[in-house]
Amino acid sequence: MAESQQTAGSALQTVVDSDSEAEDTINTPEDSPEASTDAPAKKKKKKSKKSKVAAALGMDKGKITEEKVDTILDNNPALKSEVAGMTPEQKQQIVKNANLEELLTGMSLSANQKDMASHKFWSTQPVPRLGEAKADREKQADGPIKDVTPEQVPKTAAPLPEGYEWVELDLLDDKELQETFELLNNHYVEDDKAMFRFSYSKTFLDWALKAPGWRKVWHVGVRAQGKSRLLVASIFGIPTKLRVRDKLVDVVEINYLCIHKKLRSKRLAPVLIKEITRRCNLEGIYQAIYTGGTVLPTPVSTCRYFHRPLQWLKLYEVGFSPLPPKTTPARMVQRNKVPEKVSTAGWREMQEKDVDGVMQLLSKYLKRFQLVQDFTREEVEHWFLNRQQDPEERVIWTFVVESKDNGSITDFASFYNLESTIIGGVKHNKIKAAYSYYYATSTGLDSGEAGLKERVTSLMSDCLVEAKKAGFDVFNALTLLDNPLCLEDLKFGAGDGFLHYYLYNWRTAQIAGGIDQKMLASADFRGGTGMVML
Repeated sequence: MAESQQTAGSALQTVVDSDSEAEDTINTPEDSPEASTDAPAKKKKKKSKKSKVAAALGMDKGKITEEKVDTILDNNPALKSEVAGMTPEQKQQIVKNANLEELLTGMSLSANQKDMASHKFWSTQPVPRLGEAKADREKQADGPIKDVTPEQVPKTAAPLPEGYEWVELDLLDDKELQETFELLNNHYVEDDKAMFRFSYSKTFLDWALKAPGWRKVWHVGVRAQGKSRLLVASIFGIPTKLRVRDKLVDVVEINYLCIHKKLRSKRLAPVLIKEITRRCNLEGIYQAIYTGGTVLPTPVSTCRYFHRPLQWLKLYEVGFSPLPPKTTPARMVQRNKVPEKVSTAGWREMQEKDVDGVMQLLSKYLKRFQLVQDFTREEVEHWFLNRQQDPEERVIWTFVVESKDNGSITDFASFYNLESTIIGGVKHNKIKAAYSYYYATSTGLDSGEAGLKERVTSLMSDCLVEAKKAGFDVFNALTLLDNPLCLEDLKFGAGDGFLHYYLYNWRTAQIAGGIDQKMLASADFRGGTGMVML
């Protein structure tokens, strides 16, 4: 699939692409060993398992056949796409040089083949180091990696290359909002094959960047000096409160780091990251959360994208979805049909009167997860209520289920609109994509998850119905929250895109992202990531 582009909210996506200043590593959840008080025996068992895998791949003797390379690549879509044009010998060399644990993550490995000495930027930042043992991370208490002394935070920004200057972007100004829209739509995240690019509407940016408590000082831009005053780079931060396991942390959510394609050689990405860090530190915020489709040091969690076609034929025509072997377009259209009506009794659109009920339900539901946003009432109102009168400008769809007995909100579900431009499209120029956002249910919360799978499946199915009714082409979902319970039943297909979560200046053990060691959706690996990033 061409869906590897679908990594919404990839704040640092362009760091590697434009500056090659980031080391690449990934740690994924390991199979939990059986309970035992015999530590040496446990260690021996783990070593034996790893050696068996190595032997099965032929890596224990430094040999690996072409057939085994193909097997590895079939289970590693990101890497398979990356080495597609290489000779069999080159593929063998890439796999042979890779670390065994990296091979088992399903991640792209090309950046790991680069000279690590050139990856200077991330080695200077308060993030877990490349190669830092997971066991060591788990032994350390959760908390800041580096203590920041407010008095030592620089009061002025670092200099930019000659001809450019720092600016604060005023998104209340229609002209500056338009400039931000043009920068992102022309120069932000594309898929690996340059077929699709995210198309952020001005309404979407207004919604995403002006959440409660937003500060203009964290809307950072770089302009060309002189007559043009062209906006050539941006990075944004919005404040939020994050719960990491049992600790509440004030953080800034970093997003939309974008650099004009003609300026990628200027190495602006690290400068932008340092500047937003400085500005956050001046406001007394020393931690951040960000996501990316590229592996950097070091993800706290990794989720995988899944896709449910709603207009399969269109997706096929633009190269987004393939035609599986031994089938026909007509059969695929039939296979991907969704019901015409929702099935959940009491289902309706969210209204102003539902804000308190949704907040209470969401807060209770998210207690089951380890990495979540701690929502305020104002944030629930902002993120979930549709304020748009023009249906063409609508960003968020939220639905609630109201109890007939007492009028309480027993469930809610939501999705948002983020289109992608089809680069060089002829018959179609846009893909209208719905992204699963937050949902919550009271079912199973007090009864050991009894009925939870069926309820989540029903809620997600009704979202598919609503998205199809609203004209969407595809419905995208990550393996976060309880999504692994319903993806297969609702005919979602695994994409080749992954979304990595990162914490800046905060150390914690790895958090499950709904996928197992083979990078497949797994209900056994739920309960970790419960935060949806735009």
